[in-house]
Amino acid sequence: MPPVAPMLAKSVKEIPDVGHVEPKWDGFRTIVFRDGDHVELGSRNEKPMTRYFPELVQSLKANLPQRCVVDGEIVLVSGDRLDFDALQQRIHPAASRVKLLAERTPTSFVAFDLLALGDEDLTHRPFSERRALLVDALAGARAPVHVTRATADMAEAQEWFRQFEGAGLDGVVAKPLNAPYQPDKRAMFKIKHERTADCVVAGFRWHKSGDAVGSLLLGLWNDESTLQHVGVSASFPMARRRTLLDDLAPYRDVDLADHPWGAWADQAAHADRRMPGAVSRWSAGKDLSFVPLRPELVVEVAYDHMEGDRFRHTAQFRRWRPDRDPRSCTYAQLDEPVRYDLADVLGP
Repeated sequence: MPPVAPMLAKSVKEIPDVGHVEPKWDGFRTIVFRDGDHVELGSRNEKPMTRYFPELVQSLKANLPQRCVVDGEIVLVSGDRLDFDALQQRIHPAASRVKLLAERTPTSFVAFDLLALGDEDLTHRPFSERRALLVDALAGARAPVHVTRATADMAEAQEWFRQFEGAGLDGVVAKPLNAPYQPDKRAMFKIKHERTADCVVAGFRWHKSGDAVGSLLLGLWNDESTLQHVGVSASFPMARRRTLLDDLAPYRDVDLADHPWGAWADQAAHADRRMPGAVSRWSAGKDLSFVPLRPELVVEVAYDHMEGDRFRHTAQFRRWRPDRDPRSCTYAQLDEPVRYDLADVLGP
């Protein structure tokens, strides 16, 4: 019975040879509970998501065993790629909007573990057995319900890591074959791409303590006049958060009217470009105001991949780059993944 906390993965640099590697899907981690006509979708934080994906509930009824618990990922396919931005839009409070989006941007479900089947709790059984039972139980499943691809061949796993990013995936996951299912434990291994980029630091937000830096606001120039907000760097020890104030002090003397993001408080200004301070259902109630900085400070950050025109996840601070001209911090420096057809990853 829900809720069940999903088993998690810890980040490692190299793919470990533990007998099983599968694609790392970029979507909403979901545990599906089915008992006849009743289906519940549980999120990573164990909150129900069922109401947001009515079209997927119907597909799961048509493709899953009558009584089961399946761990997997809700994804949204756009053309030949996953589209996480469009997937985020599916979480909407209005029922009418949920219905409209279900028709316009239907989702898919990729299964990768089986936690219960019929009356049997499978979580104590090794993953090798759960995987075999999953493949058998979903042998007749058809799109938009899929069983994730998997390999024991390390050369193939490395090839997947290089290729599948072009279809919108963000790495691979390695799972020990003899491991039981361990809710809320980091018992798997995730391997993600890491790249670096030089970005303009154009502002910062205060830490919740009120006397330290919470996050650095990062930008890249996409033309002569537009500094695009691409994300934040926010993972610092508390002592470092305070010393960052000294690093940023020389750049705080700036008139917001002259700042590239000076119009951030005007929501209309967000229509055709990305700036910090945009209000959304994900940020409701949060103070998204920021302290502007003269856009003259350059930082090198590590990131895994882009989602549209911004970093998909929080970027990691590496070092200041006083040798870089801020105007040289453009999108041209970023790696472009080789395009890859998502249909080849999803399989039949």
